[in-house]
Amino acid sequence: MIQITSAKSPFTDPRLAAQAVTALTRAEAMGLLPGTHRILTLDLPTLRKVLGYLHRAGIGLSYHFAPGDQANPAPAVERLLRQLNTAMEESPAPQQEWNRLADVLGIDRLAQLLGISLTSVRRYKAAARTTPDEVAGRLHFLSLVVGDLIGAYNAIGVRQWFDRRRAQLGGRAPAELLRGAWDPGASEASRVRELARSLAASPAT
Repeated sequence: MIQITSAKSPFTDPRLAAQAVTALTRAEAMGLLPGTHRILTLDLPTLRKVLGYLHRAGIGLSYHFAPGDQANPAPAVERLLRQLNTAMEESPAPQQEWNRLADVLGIDRLAQLLGISLTSVRRYKAAARTTPDEVAGRLHFLSLVVGDLIGAYNAIGVRQWFDRRRAQLGGRAPAELLRGAWDPGASEASRVRELARSLAASPAT
């Protein structure tokens, strides 16, 4: 559970808190946070620390808090979160995402969801071969879906989510719509993403 530590924090605004949680869970799902790093508080120092991790991955390098933001940080925080969430949405990071998704989903399940062989997953994960763009796109899509889910589910729940049949998907499970060399921009994949977003719940209190 992520806690807001101060009544004066800009994150007491539910809209900002939701944007911040999206950024934090997305960064975690993409493997951009150190494996030992746990986010327990939602405050400006935490956001700055996460921003530093994103910069190390080459994401959002031009985004910073502007001088004078401390006087009224909410507008700057909102702008920064919007920029960071968009940057992460549009920035596949296979080098980091392979390890994190393998940890969450398991390497066999990850291979199935990506529509590639287990041998290929191992090679790409170990950087023995460069991840092709189309595979990187599907990997990033799964990272974003997992990022939407980990605010509400633990790792077991995330894995099971892909196999649960849903009325919103015409009685099919998400994994049934992600078969073979599926396209992240296709309508069926978009329905899976929309479902994940709708089920995600903010853990901020």
